[in-house]
Amino acid sequence: MSSQPDDGHSRERILAAATRLFAERGYDATSTRAIGEAVGLNIATVAYHVGAKPELYRAVMRRAHLAQREAVTAALLRLDACAPTPDGTRAGLLGFVDSYLAFCLDHPEVPALWMRRWLAEGGELAEIETEFAGPLVTEVAAAVRAVLDRAGLGAGADVELLVFTIVWTAHSFAQAGVIDPDGRRRGPRDLPTFDRFRRHLHAVVTGVLDREG
Repeated sequence: MSSQPDDGHSRERILAAATRLFAERGYDATSTRAIGEAVGLNIATVAYHVGAKPELYRAVMRRAHLAQREAVTAALLRLDACAPTPDGTRAGLLGFVDSYLAFCLDHPEVPALWMRRWLAEGGELAEIETEFAGPLVTEVAAAVRAVLDRAGLGAGADVELLVFTIVWTAHSFAQAGVIDPDGRRRGPRDLPTFDRFRRHLHAVVTGVLDREG
């Protein structure tokens, strides 16, 4: 394997391999050596481009967060543009749910990375939640609360937990699907299973909004 930086694409190749391995194995079970081997580089070259394992992991999580933030920001803009009525706001929030679910299916590495962290992978790097997850959830909850207030809807809803519920369920479904009565896993690409899950998640969200204080 090369001991020198090979070309201008090395960093991207390393980050792509690291994203895949951290998502599949988690932080603790993924070594810098394994990442280097995945792209045909040695540890010194990996370190040259991205630093040690903690720096590499932060870079991976930062990229995942930025992709997540871009999708969420676009969905929030569409939600803010919905008709300021109860029906318009319900439809807008369900559109937000659909947008986030689509993001999770199109970028399965992002929910996989976050679910690994939910299992305390890389727990010593708590600044990732402080810098990325916490502020984004707070921003989304505030934006959703403002839209609901404008429509006079969901006065008794715990919007922060509603946002977490959407995230938890979308991430879990995107990764694992559901188990049918015969013990077979039905993944998110199985259309009847997807439609069933989507209808259920919509019902959960509307049920929270329509619940009295």
